[in-house]
Amino acid sequence: MKIYTKTGDRGLTGLLGGARVPKDAPRVSAYGDVDEANAVIGLAAALADRSLARLLAGIQKDLFAIGARLADPTHKVAARRPKAAVTSARVRRLERAIDARERELPALRAFVLPGGTQLSALLHQARTVVRRAERTVVGLSHGAPVEPGILVYLNRLSDLLFVLARHENHRAGGVEEHW
Repeated sequence: MKIYTKTGDRGLTGLLGGARVPKDAPRVSAYGDVDEANAVIGLAAALADRSLARLLAGIQKDLFAIGARLADPTHKVAARRPKAAVTSARVRRLERAIDARERELPALRAFVLPGGTQLSALLHQARTVVRRAERTVVGLSHGAPVEPGILVYLNRLSDLLFVLARHENHRAGGVEEHW
């Protein structure tokens, strides 16, 4: 199978279920921003230790599931794929990861400037891309139904990425710059 199909050469793309829409449609922007977040998280995972890389790999799979849900305007195609479910258990997994790492961090008393170690800076970048994806999905929700679990997941994920960035800096002995 060739990677190029030429079906998008006129600015249209296919959704799950077969519908064709402009590449700048709100739905396409939403799953595109989720895909970008996934790529930045993949870059962070490439620099992470085994434990963090495993956590980030699970998140990447969740983001693929979210992308599939967003690419399915009928909510029928992705729903038939169990691995595309966005469940409360996945959100709880993020919350447990936040809680575990926050216990090891000093209390936050000021705004933190993104930076520190290279991995910490990448986790901060991933957080901002996830926040953008969240805003784009909210925008989509104004004109089309969006599963509420998707917004909950993205919101919690950005919280986790913030904590992971702080944790990585702390673990590496880096200085956390405050504003």
